[in-house]
Amino acid sequence: MKMSKMYMPTLREVPAEAEIPSHQLLLRAGMIRKLVSGVYSYLPLGWRAIRKVEQIVREEMDAAGSQELLMSAIQPRELWEASGRWANFGPEMFRLKDRNDREFCLGPTHEEYFTSVIKDEIRSYKQLPLNLYQIQTKYRDEKRPRFGLMRGREFIMKDAYSFDVDEEAMKEAYQIMWDAYDKIFTRLNLKFKIVQGDTGTMGGKTSHEFMAMSEVGEGVIAYCDHCDYAATDEKAEVVYHITEDALDILPIEKIYTPEVKTIDDLKEFLSIEKSHFGKAIVYKAAGNPIVAIIPGDRELNETKLANYLGVAEHELEMADEDTIIAITGANKGFTGPIRLKPDARLILDYRITKMKNIVVGGNETDYHIKNANYGRDFSGEIVDDLLTVEKGDTCPKCGMPLMMDRGIEVGNIFQLGTKYSEAIGAKFLDENGKEKPFVMGSYGVGVSRTVAAIVEQYHDDKGIIWPLVVSPYHVIITVINTKNKEQLELGEALYDKLNKIGVETLLDDRNERAGIKFNDRDLIGIPIRITVGKRAAENIVEYSLRTSEDKQEVNVDEIEELVLGEFQKAGLSIR
Repeated sequence: MKMSKMYMPTLREVPAEAEIPSHQLLLRAGMIRKLVSGVYSYLPLGWRAIRKVEQIVREEMDAAGSQELLMSAIQPRELWEASGRWANFGPEMFRLKDRNDREFCLGPTHEEYFTSVIKDEIRSYKQLPLNLYQIQTKYRDEKRPRFGLMRGREFIMKDAYSFDVDEEAMKEAYQIMWDAYDKIFTRLNLKFKIVQGDTGTMGGKTSHEFMAMSEVGEGVIAYCDHCDYAATDEKAEVVYHITEDALDILPIEKIYTPEVKTIDDLKEFLSIEKSHFGKAIVYKAAGNPIVAIIPGDRELNETKLANYLGVAEHELEMADEDTIIAITGANKGFTGPIRLKPDARLILDYRITKMKNIVVGGNETDYHIKNANYGRDFSGEIVDDLLTVEKGDTCPKCGMPLMMDRGIEVGNIFQLGTKYSEAIGAKFLDENGKEKPFVMGSYGVGVSRTVAAIVEQYHDDKGIIWPLVVSPYHVIITVINTKNKEQLELGEALYDKLNKIGVETLLDDRNERAGIKFNDRDLIGIPIRITVGKRAAENIVEYSLRTSEDKQEVNVDEIEELVLGEFQKAGLSIR
């Protein structure tokens, strides 16, 4: 492509709306443009990068035995009503009506749709296993779209679904997809971790997330350097050590704590460590009051609480002061498990039941209670783990300290079981002629988000540094002075030669100053760079890589060998 004819509206300044490097650079490099919050257009360079990622995804999915198709983004309400997700998917779902008042949604995901498609087509175990995928635009009405392609209302996703005869076969399909994803993200040169994830509204008991490591990632990962344990902070099991088992149970004591409403204030007022407190957090879950009690030195994990309660996370909200007063008889800051009103559910982290002589809210304004003990003074529903993992916690697998990091979720895989097939009535006849529901898996790759994740990992203060495998173009030829006939002719000759052998090449033949051309070249991040300048008459050009400050002057006859060498290093062949 000749840049004199190319639509590439680069920006010198960082847009005020862009907070993280990938958002800033994709905008500045003229690769994306915002329509409204969370909705972006992919301009020519950005679309080429998207297509490169899609191609790798297709190749590995096809190699894993999955078959590509394409389904509509518009889905009828009835499908989602059957699975129960029309209500519990929540406000992120775009909903609409046609002229006949029939309700639809713009698909945020496609479990129901895929299940309904094979329902009447696959009738025998002999037609299984089956794995189908699509690459399609998804829609979610994010409350706070942010970070460009990281969290948008419209995004490109590859989603696949497996259908099997039983759980064992489903787990085999799950492992095949695991391996395919490993190959995809390895080929994309991403630094990533595979971690246990929360199944959320997708359902099922097991899921894993593929997390591209990044300081700006919204996902928090707990992992162990001594074994293979890794999980998101939503999922990570917390090992919490209690050292008070030998203490005698002491008489309960009501203490006056005027205006002492927080754990930090209480620690200072009583000179007692926070680990000796029972922290109360009051919620409304689907409109019903909930009081959760956890150790005072830890934070509550809302995902774990929502999962226990069986509600979607959007249905879990902090209670207002009026609700707190109604269920405790006290102002906010003095809530505890003793003498709680019966219309509130009391949920206890398991560790609270093993702690002795703890300090809790008195359910009376300006009062707390010392020496409260589970069983004698209060009881409630017990949950094994309601805590948020922290750095240094004990690894639940090997006992060593956990590390924490941040990442971008670029892929996920779920063992769905029969949740959707049973709900939609999708069944097959087994080898004995008995009807059984399909056992399913679901597998997603965020294509557009993956492009942003690559930019997060590959950039510097000048711009993007594309890996060769996903770069919009492989080579950029910069002609310093296009009014110089020898320079322009040599640049065009190299351009023609490289394109003929299958090297995707940009020719900067614009009538611009050299500084502008070099700045744009750095910004858009093409990996292999050729500069045609004052030694063009001698057939000498400058050769360099975006990843290095090193430059060398070479004869044009050497260029093909140098370029092909970079392809070989990257493990690529010229198409």
